[in-house]
Amino acid sequence: MTDGTGRRRWRDAYEASRLRKGAFERSSGEVGPLYTPEEAGRVRHDRDLGYPGEYPFVRGVHPTMYRGRLWTMRQYAGFGTAGETNRRFHYLLQQGQTGLSTAFDLPTQMGLDSDDPLARDEVGKVGVAIDTVEDMERLLAGLPLDELSLSMTINATAAILLCMVQAVAARQGIPSDRLTGTVQNDILKEYASRGTFIYPPEPSLRLVADLIEYGAKTVPRWNTISISGYHIREAGSTAAQELAFTMANGVTYVQAVLDRGLDVDAFAPRLSFFFNAHNHLLEEVAKFRAARRMWARIMKERFAAKDERSMRLRFHAQTAGSALTAQQPLNNAVRVTVQALAAVLGGAQSLHTNGWDEALSLPSEDSALLALRTQQILAEESGAADTIDPLGGSWFLESLTRDLEKEALAIMGRIEEMGGVLKAIETGFIQREIHRSAYETQKKQEAGLQIIVGVNSFTMEEAAPPHPFRVREDVVEDQEKRLEDVRKRRDAGRVAAALDRLERTARGADNVVPKIYDCVEALCTLGEISERLRKVFGAYRDPGFL
Repeated sequence: MTDGTGRRRWRDAYEASRLRKGAFERSSGEVGPLYTPEEAGRVRHDRDLGYPGEYPFVRGVHPTMYRGRLWTMRQYAGFGTAGETNRRFHYLLQQGQTGLSTAFDLPTQMGLDSDDPLARDEVGKVGVAIDTVEDMERLLAGLPLDELSLSMTINATAAILLCMVQAVAARQGIPSDRLTGTVQNDILKEYASRGTFIYPPEPSLRLVADLIEYGAKTVPRWNTISISGYHIREAGSTAAQELAFTMANGVTYVQAVLDRGLDVDAFAPRLSFFFNAHNHLLEEVAKFRAARRMWARIMKERFAAKDERSMRLRFHAQTAGSALTAQQPLNNAVRVTVQALAAVLGGAQSLHTNGWDEALSLPSEDSALLALRTQQILAEESGAADTIDPLGGSWFLESLTRDLEKEALAIMGRIEEMGGVLKAIETGFIQREIHRSAYETQKKQEAGLQIIVGVNSFTMEEAAPPHPFRVREDVVEDQEKRLEDVRKRRDAGRVAAALDRLERTARGADNVVPKIYDCVEALCTLGEISERLRKVFGAYRDPGFL
């Protein structure tokens, strides 16, 4: 316990002093001026923290953490055609990147071929355009798929893209059980925060469970879902909401797979997570630690997992795109460094650092290189990776870890009371909570209560921004020509038969992913496969909750 006399003496001096601002806040509430053992409460190391690699994994999921192996360094890359993105992949690997992370354009995410009239203005703009397995083959050309980990940020069409990767590997003579990587496949957060859904929630959840089940049997080293809080935070949530909504989605996915008869330990070890690394350094570190404890307890106590690998929350982090500013954009390099440090101090297994120019355009080659160098300097020069959980035991950090967990569990309790995540989405609860938090943050920034350097404080006259990176405007013509060529060469009868089998399976209860694989091998396009599923499941329209 702290010395009561000394505490009162400090408190009197503190209250008599002038403070530089009225409130000191993190995303979910105020931060106290000083933390002592009294604020931290009765934290028992064995029960509440544990050693690295041991339940409840607060201090890390591996015994050695970065002393044994550094996190996987991934730079998000994807633009234009598959060939252009492939060249960026090779460049980043030459510069020391240790894993691939793929961005897909909006048509690919939404199940539209590049020659669809709705797709034309977006082909290749915010990611790479992938229409057929031949595009995927160009994307992965010259890459050792049995040696590299490939991450793909794709949701509604996740099963199609993973089947394409499998098919490319098969053409290279690489069996599926040697493939490693991650496909996001987290559709629930799309309804709540991002919007790249195709089908209604229930059939979409079926597709997610189908892919998890398929992966456990067919691609055993692949993470067939990355349960994502990143986009929830990007949409404006607090750190506690990011935790709560992500964990609630995870519970929903696990239950959906259990409902089809799989043992939890048969698939849970390959579940992965994706979190935002935001500006408040210590809140973010505490968030990552709280997430590990929450998931460990959920898996052990709620789902009766016995394999400790099922209880380990492994996560990828990405620095906060929403924190980047178009004003004084070079300041973003500093923001990214702080955010990346939070991910490292919080024990991330994989990290992507944003380019400083991403508030203006897709990252240029130079800004992507600087972002990668930021990770390498943190790893090799800062010392942050030399000690496991270096901030563990801090009275403030342990208090914040506990408080974030408590706040997140309270939100999860509200979701349970209303019938679960699907009900919370259908009624707009999650959407409104995110909108409310985003609105409150915007008001604070506009009132000058939350300082954004270069935006509402420390502003200056600026020169014109550097010439932003731009995707070629004729990318759509390139893709249209490739599609036309594929449709001329392929066996039309085989295509029709494969799509018919997919539709029949979708109308029943069997797993659809093997039929999707057959379609991919028959050179069916992503749009054709998605349209057959849309014919069965219908299309979802956002009701626009506010």
